[in-house]
Amino acid sequence: MASIVVVTDTGGDRTPLLQNSPTDGSPGDVTVGGGESVSSKTSAEEPPDKSPSDISPDPKQRLVSLDVFRGITVALMILVDDAGKAFPSINHAPWFGVTIADFVMPFFLFGVGVSVSLVFKKVPNKSAATKKVILRTIKLVLLGVILQGGYFHGRSHLTYGVDVEKIRLMGVLQRIAIGYLLASVLEIWLINNILVDSAVAFVKRYCFQLGAAILLGLLYMILLYGLYVPNWTFEVSTLSITSSTSLFGVGTQTVQCGVRSSLKPPCNAVGFLDRFLLGEQHLYQRPVYRRTKECSVNSPDYGPLPPNSPAWCLAPFDPEGILSSLMAAITCLIGLHYGHILVHWKDQMQRVILWSISSLPLLISGYLLNAVGVPLSKPLYTLSYMFITAGASGIILTIIFFIVDVKCIRKPTVIFQWMGMNALIIYALAACDVFPGALQGFYWRSPENNLVDVSERLLQTVLHSKNGPFSCPLHTLESEFSSNKLRVKIPKAIYMATSEHEINENSGTCDSCHCHQNEAQRGREKAESHLGKAIAHRAVYGSGQRRGRSTRLRNNNVKTLPSRLSKVSIADEPEN
Repeated sequence: MASIVVVTDTGGDRTPLLQNSPTDGSPGDVTVGGGESVSSKTSAEEPPDKSPSDISPDPKQRLVSLDVFRGITVALMILVDDAGKAFPSINHAPWFGVTIADFVMPFFLFGVGVSVSLVFKKVPNKSAATKKVILRTIKLVLLGVILQGGYFHGRSHLTYGVDVEKIRLMGVLQRIAIGYLLASVLEIWLINNILVDSAVAFVKRYCFQLGAAILLGLLYMILLYGLYVPNWTFEVSTLSITSSTSLFGVGTQTVQCGVRSSLKPPCNAVGFLDRFLLGEQHLYQRPVYRRTKECSVNSPDYGPLPPNSPAWCLAPFDPEGILSSLMAAITCLIGLHYGHILVHWKDQMQRVILWSISSLPLLISGYLLNAVGVPLSKPLYTLSYMFITAGASGIILTIIFFIVDVKCIRKPTVIFQWMGMNALIIYALAACDVFPGALQGFYWRSPENNLVDVSERLLQTVLHSKNGPFSCPLHTLESEFSSNKLRVKIPKAIYMATSEHEINENSGTCDSCHCHQNEAQRGREKAESHLGKAIAHRAVYGSGQRRGRSTRLRNNNVKTLPSRLSKVSIADEPEN
């Protein structure tokens, strides 16, 4: 993203952003998280008696903790996107509740707010700065539409293109753009020119921003609990039908609502406003509530529709809708507050203390609201969810700041710093499947034999190894090797010892994974161990060589195994 260069006051109303900012009275550039560049001058009243350790010979500085914070968020996003399908416990909550995946979006928004406060420390030309903010917002929205609007058909489809009548208009980058726009406009235009020399002066300087955040919250709550949601109909989209979805009821469906103040999936005001303003065809067609008990027999994971499932299970809903994005923007405004503390307080430990003091009330407020009936919901971005995730963002940034910028322990976080400095690129390439999709364009004879899918199958084989937590090893290897037409004969005793270990094809899990506690499981593991040793022996020594003391194989008269590993398979039927 483009950087915005501004000049700070020279009258001493703000202290340097970092302790090692240039203090010789000459202008210096301080680069803070995300590449935002701030050209600053130190105060004329700044005392000259600074220790050499507080003065950096390089005027270019970054707020490393903010980069690390963003990098950890990116890593967390990749983790839950890739592993969430295998482990529903870390995937997004189906509707109510919070999991580790539900903290990713608030972390990004919080980081945007902190960055905005550092970029717009002082704006000599407010109109020019506003123009740049609007242009950057438009770029983010357009990029979000391209990445998540349906233009790319997923990494398993080597096609692209989207019908503009069905393009998705909202998304992750669009929500970030809304938060960035509101936070930037407030930071540029709604600041009192007051010298901050106390906590009271700090509140007076940013009181209009506080009022704007309160008004946004009130508007959200009034619309969420006050709007009347009538009955509505929708057309079941082909995108809503997966291999695990029953085709029962395909066509125009009617959802019975006629209520106010509902927070359940079919009849909430968030979805109603999106359908009214954006249109049903422009919403996300596979919402997260497909994993609720009403819509999935495998809840909290995706699965076939249960008997007599409600019609709304196939209805569209956008998790980054318009109304919920207003509440999400408040997370950016809270990030502004943390950035203001960075700007006005120079002592590192004071920053840590003030951030901690700011975070705890947010966490407590979220838990209290949840206790009195305002549930935690990421799709709705409820008030309790906003408070808890914003407080968690503040606590984590405080911890990272203390480790990285106060104690200067930076080597273990170098990779996260790099990821944070390139967050947008990594998001586009990894989270939106641009990079895997590009790799899958190269395959051998069949599109299924591409580098990404082969690597995933290999990883699954390793994870389902003999003593792994997901052990269905022999059958996993059997299906994997048989697809590649690698063959090896299996002694009947070994095959029969493993034949009882079956796989549930619907859920992809073992029916008898708990059998490791009984004798049958131990017998199977022993048989698999012998089989693995036999295959490895043949791969190394070939068919014509025997080790000196391999008398057991001779006595049992086992048929000769193939000598090349490329011919190994476990797909043959047992001998008779």
